[in-house]
Amino acid sequence: MKSTVVVGDRDRSNDLGGRRPAGLLSWAVRHRTAGLLLAACLLTACDAATEPPKAQLSPEAIALRDASPELVFKGVLAGKPVHLLVHDCEVFQIAGDPQGQMTWTRVLRTDPYPFAFCERQSLVVKDSAVIVTLGRRAFGSGGCCAVGGTYRTTDGWTWKEQ
Repeated sequence: MKSTVVVGDRDRSNDLGGRRPAGLLSWAVRHRTAGLLLAACLLTACDAATEPPKAQLSPEAIALRDASPELVFKGVLAGKPVHLLVHDCEVFQIAGDPQGQMTWTRVLRTDPYPFAFCERQSLVVKDSAVIVTLGRRAFGSGGCCAVGGTYRTTDGWTWKEQ
């Protein structure tokens, strides 16, 4: 049997009766497939870049979302709407604007104490007033609370220790 190879021509024949060897066919198929996959990946990356990024939640929005209902008050005090949140032994008044941005204003916090963490916090509504209990425990101490106490407000701004 004789083998014929024509240089420069894609159709090479050999002693297999004019059929292409399996190695050449699979090489061509592999490279075409790889090229198509690369093109698909590049086009997918272009589509993803045109989408606007999703809005990231601020740390305040995350804390408000994750707060337990017992630590949030949204109602009326002294004839005005008030939104209060107890977070990490501090009380914040929350105000929002029409664009969805929120601002937190700290209205109450415990006295500073070195190496202390929030051990106890609660919020109770009673007789048109909000009563908040805050307690920080010193690191390594045997119990609560190094600083804190129970505070009462009727307007959301002025707090009196009980």
